Amino acid sequence: MVRFVIIGGGPAGVQAATHAARLGAHVTLVEKDILGGAANLWDCVPSKAMIATGDLITQQARSRGMGLRSEGVVPDLGEIRERIESITNRLARSNTGLLDSQGVRVLRGVGHLTGPNSVRVETDEGETVDLEADSILLATGSRPRIPDWAEVDGDRILITRQAYPPKVVPEHLIVIGSGVTGVEFVHMFRCFGSKVSLVVSRQQVLPLKDPEVAAALETDFLSSGVKLYKGAKAVSLERTDDGVVVTCDDGRTINGSHVLLAIGSIPNSDFLNLSAAGVRTDKGGYIPVNHHCVSNVQHIYAAGDLSGKLPLASVASTQGRKIAEHAMGLDSLEHRHLDYDKAASAIFTEPEIADVGLAEADAFAMGRKIRVTKVPFAANPRALISGDPRGFVKVVSDPATGVVLGGSIVGRNASELISVIALAVTANLKVTDIYESLLVHPALAEALADAAD
Repeated sequence: MVRFVIIGGGPAGVQAATHAARLGAHVTLVEKDILGGAANLWDCVPSKAMIATGDLITQQARSRGMGLRSEGVVPDLGEIRERIESITNRLARSNTGLLDSQGVRVLRGVGHLTGPNSVRVETDEGETVDLEADSILLATGSRPRIPDWAEVDGDRILITRQAYPPKVVPEHLIVIGSGVTGVEFVHMFRCFGSKVSLVVSRQQVLPLKDPEVAAALETDFLSSGVKLYKGAKAVSLERTDDGVVVTCDDGRTINGSHVLLAIGSIPNSDFLNLSAAGVRTDKGGYIPVNHHCVSNVQHIYAAGDLSGKLPLASVASTQGRKIAEHAMGLDSLEHRHLDYDKAASAIFTEPEIADVGLAEADAFAMGRKIRVTKVPFAANPRALISGDPRGFVKVVSDPATGVVLGGSIVGRNASELISVIALAVTANLKVTDIYESLLVHPALAEALADAAD
């Protein structure tokens, strides 16, 4: 029987553990915090729960345009905190039950390598457990990056995990970092009534996204009073008697009541004692892996944020399943490798943003011929009925074959709608497969068919 030891109980670890156990492995999973992953259940789920509450606030503000009159609502941070804890605890219990049902041994504690085939666990009870393994998965995730010039106090100078929710609704929140996490916090706290300033180190928010998509979000931010500091890199911050002051490299200063750092993450690889097994890392501390998620040591895998691939829970879960199959020798059968270029992603701003596959700007940069079709939600009956016609659907396809190569969606429920395009990209479907489908009317999904047509 294959002995499979997993360090890290996030999406990758849980998926690998349950799948390998079903395939007949003897699985031991080591986790020191919450089953389901700190990044997932302490970051992703809480942030989306707060965004859902904020969306209800903004929807009520728009209700007058739909024939309703309301007096407004006031967020209760205590009840929001209780709701978040209830959701995360329920998900953690679900993961525990799933692992138990598959016979996975769970050790609560911190694990590290002691050799190519051995793991030592310091348990929460103060015991030391030594494990021998035929295969090892390292899936310890990442943590928020804190620059040397920032002294986080959890009061006015915050990292993301201290803002779900914060102690008070900030009067004026300064967000440093305009990537996915940063813009979600901008949206979240403007919904809660905060004045928000966003430090944008480049010339557009979401620098890695389609410029047209980023421009749509910037327009929405500006229309709601968000102040953008473009081309400015924060280099220092100071806490004052009643707030904070952020100084940028171009000399501009920003005064606010609170500041939130959203400037990326660093991998949790420093405590794994990788040298004991000869596992190599790159300069950033990530473990490079091949298409099977195997490190330079053939039976030691890395997945999730630690692998340096796309930091998405969906990607980590799929990696975990593929790793379990490879560890059990099933990759020699029909086995499709994970294609990171076809992973769908979403940003839970308002409007939502989602994309998958080849982006228009990237295709032009490569000199690749593509066909781009775009349909605004302003022409969609369901969007008009719902009172929110913002955004658009963009489909990228091969002009010679009609195969769908990618797409972007800006608008309500974009995170759900992108699944149609993601399926098309993954299965090499053609635009005709989308627009010849008999979809519901009226529905936002009709915009997908219109764009494909």
